[in-house]
Amino acid sequence: MSSVSALNSLLSSSTSTSSSIDLSSILQAATGSSSSGIDVTAAVNSAITAARAPETGWQNQQTALQNEASALSTLQTQTSNLDNDVVALGSLAGPLSARTVSSSNSSIVSASAAAGSASGTHVVVVSNLATTASWTSGVFASSSSVLPAGSFTITVGTGSPATITTDGTQSLSAVVSQINSQNLGVTARVVTDASGSRLALVSDTSGSAANFTINTAVVGYGFSRAATGNNASLTVDGIGISSATNTVTGTVPGLTLNLVGAATGVSVSLGVAPDTSQAASAINQFVTDYNALISSLNTQFTFNGSSEGALAGDSVVRDLQSQILTTLSYTYAPATGTTSVPNLSSLGIRVNNDGTLTVNSTTLQNTLASNFSDAQSFFQGTNMNGFSNALDQKLSDFTSPGSGAFTVDLKTINSQYNDLQDTIDSFETNYITPLKAQLNSEYSQAEILLQQLPTQMQQINTMLGLNTKTS
Repeated sequence: MSSVSALNSLLSSSTSTSSSIDLSSILQAATGSSSSGIDVTAAVNSAITAARAPETGWQNQQTALQNEASALSTLQTQTSNLDNDVVALGSLAGPLSARTVSSSNSSIVSASAAAGSASGTHVVVVSNLATTASWTSGVFASSSSVLPAGSFTITVGTGSPATITTDGTQSLSAVVSQINSQNLGVTARVVTDASGSRLALVSDTSGSAANFTINTAVVGYGFSRAATGNNASLTVDGIGISSATNTVTGTVPGLTLNLVGAATGVSVSLGVAPDTSQAASAINQFVTDYNALISSLNTQFTFNGSSEGALAGDSVVRDLQSQILTTLSYTYAPATGTTSVPNLSSLGIRVNNDGTLTVNSTTLQNTLASNFSDAQSFFQGTNMNGFSNALDQKLSDFTSPGSGAFTVDLKTINSQYNDLQDTIDSFETNYITPLKAQLNSEYSQAEILLQQLPTQMQQINTMLGLNTKTS
């Protein structure tokens, strides 16, 4: 077979390999009109690019799925934020249960109240504060001064005496380390002032039970009691209280007293009330997170000139939008009696045309100040069945980590993305890779044939008796 015939046969067989590849056009582009050979690499790459056309559609589908997953993840985060807000508002330990305590004389006593503590007023009289016991040694020249040889005992409360022994070579600082290493319930340190340095020991806790004594038979230590540990003495609502510390609990449920000073006969009034500032902040946070979510949902269904959002056709997103908008019409009705806060509007929260909320801060503050229990009941209900629970139940259907609609939807999208990737990988492995090898082989053979054509043409001319001029 001649080179020309072989080349034509090769091109014909290559063309039949893939009906979507025009090999003649590829060869023409690869060789050019004046080229005597084929650029095999360029020709094969051109053919493979054409053969990969189906992958473009699959990759476009993957991009769309990625956009959906990204938008869905954003909505999932925003929905979780909103759900956290309503759960907090419905919690008995949340911001609506926070309490503040005012003191008529904070230089004597202040206080804090646990969540849910009963509101009311309490009268406190502090006769004396709890104090710590302390002892000091005689005065020495400096912290490096050596204590005389001997021993002394330290007895804390009703405990056993601990013996501290010195051999006549230990400095004040060394004895401090020796005492502190035994964890006796007292802390030793060196106190230095204008008169010199002394070994000081102070009980680790206050109160009479933490009193301790130091006994020594050796002259030269010079220990003396500096202060005696005493319990705090006070009355709360007329009831006498003795406390080993100046932080007093157990006198009023949920109330912690912080004793600062003593003034016999001086009454201090403590007022426990709901923390309206913390409540208002939590309600405003709920509105902020709600608006962020509803705005993102609205964006999905807004035509931007060419299309809607990536999730416009997602039933989960439409369902979420419907569920939360429906909950805005929630009305609370107490089991008995009436309420001044039956809905969001009575709190000063207005629903706008686009579904977002606006808070009238003045109305909200006035409602919390005058009808706090009704506001709390609106969110929490009489049996945790208020607005917070109603909205939480709807949002949990979407945010549940195991079976929530977001989780299921994202798994489906991820599965579709992976299926497309498997299709692309399979197409590359089972079609593109073999085709590339085949084309490389065939185009290389064609290149060899083309390189042989000038020689064979010269041989034909010679056989026909033709020379360059006559040919």
